[in-house]
Amino acid sequence: MKAVRILLTIALTALVSTLAMAAQPPEDGKTAFADLKALGGLWEGPVTTTPPQAEVEGQLATVSLRVTSRGHALMHDMKMEGIPDNPITMFYVDEGSLLLTHYCDAGNRPRMQGRAAADGKTIEFELLDLTGGDHHGHMHRAQFTLVDADHHVEEWTYMLPNGQPVRARLDLRRVQ
Repeated sequence: MKAVRILLTIALTALVSTLAMAAQPPEDGKTAFADLKALGGLWEGPVTTTPPQAEVEGQLATVSLRVTSRGHALMHDMKMEGIPDNPITMFYVDEGSLLLTHYCDAGNRPRMQGRAAADGKTIEFELLDLTGGDHHGHMHRAQFTLVDADHHVEEWTYMLPNGQPVRARLDLRRVQ
């Protein structure tokens, strides 16, 4: 019964997000994508988690953001010491909507839709759908706050199989 409630909650969240995102003008996705592409380069910064996760709390994360596919995609590659591999996230625009696909070390691929927040500095991503199963949990939400050309903050929300969120915050500075 609990598993059914969790799946229904995920499905309802995805439906509400899809309906809300469908109302946004197509140019919003292109503009937000252009803002993300401006982050191209190498970034470093500390990770904090809520609730604290001993394996990553306080570690230094290195994030490579690379514009690829003739400017049609942005690849996000995150590395941390002691983590055997790195999750990859691809950002792209599809019919005017900003999307991301996260290739997770949990063995699944959540897809999220992004939109620019009213503050003009934040891009928020909400779960659309998930492939590859949810046995180990899934990445559920992401947020990028563009502080300035050399500083941005990423917040990633991972949903555990029991429905509890784990939030990771990366306070990243551009590596010169």
